Amino acid sequence: MSRDNSIYKDALNRSLGYVASLGLGGTLPSELELTQRLGISRTTVRAVLAHLHDIGVIDWSGRSKRVLRAPRDADYFAKEETLSTSARVETQFMEYILGGDLKPGAILHESELVRAFGASTSVLREFLIKFSRFGLIDKEPNRHWVLRGFTKDFAMELFDVRDMFEKRAFDRLLTKGKDSPAYQSLLKLEGAHREIARNIEAEYLRFPRLDEKFHRILIQDMNNRFIDDFFELVSVIFHYHYRWNKQDEQDRNLAACQQHLSVIEALRNGDDAAARAQFHGHLNAARETLLASVTWDSA
Repeated sequence: MSRDNSIYKDALNRSLGYVASLGLGGTLPSELELTQRLGISRTTVRAVLAHLHDIGVIDWSGRSKRVLRAPRDADYFAKEETLSTSARVETQFMEYILGGDLKPGAILHESELVRAFGASTSVLREFLIKFSRFGLIDKEPNRHWVLRGFTKDFAMELFDVRDMFEKRAFDRLLTKGKDSPAYQSLLKLEGAHREIARNIEAEYLRFPRLDEKFHRILIQDMNNRFIDDFFELVSVIFHYHYRWNKQDEQDRNLAACQQHLSVIEALRNGDDAAARAQFHGHLNAARETLLASVTWDSA
């Protein structure tokens, strides 16, 4: 199997995380169970096991798969290597928009983007068409793509829908209770939040990814393809910091991190009313933060 395959690399990274959780002397389950756990083919599972055996992380002999050593940082592929081509294009596109400080009305040439991103024309065009549904870019008939910009009206519409979806998702979480996987997944994020809060000066740039993970747990638990699609836009706006003023980013991230912790603490205490109130407060604060922190384009 090619070692530049993003699916393989992502599977290997997740397998290393799983091995780390088992500890020295732990045993991995059957290949079938690993395919179900990792959501990959048996061929990919075998390629992963062979690599883990080759680098001495596990001893793989027949059906026996025993952990020999803990994974090291060098065993993992870099995060960007695990992204699919379409995911890389999304990241590159937002960096292009930010880095170029493009204004509304700017022309986006497909040929230039293909060269800049190293992607095929079909992959790039598929992304642009998908992204255009959100109204931030348009394709003029028989012409180029045009950047439309991010207005206050757009942001308010975005937040109105976000409130509706996420509040419903949170109520669903409370209804399902502490035994649900999503509820437990949120509780498990407490340690990562506390680490960032304790070392905010050095760690504040890590918070957007954690923030996305926190909210994605809620959204994915809805198991609704339309809500999943909408959340992609939320990620683009909030987690790529589209044209945000960076001056108070550390303070903003600390405040949001502490709001998450308040929600998690209430969930851990089984106080549904407090958890709901804290979560609603967090969404309201996120709305106000966006309105105060973005460099707005003209309507």
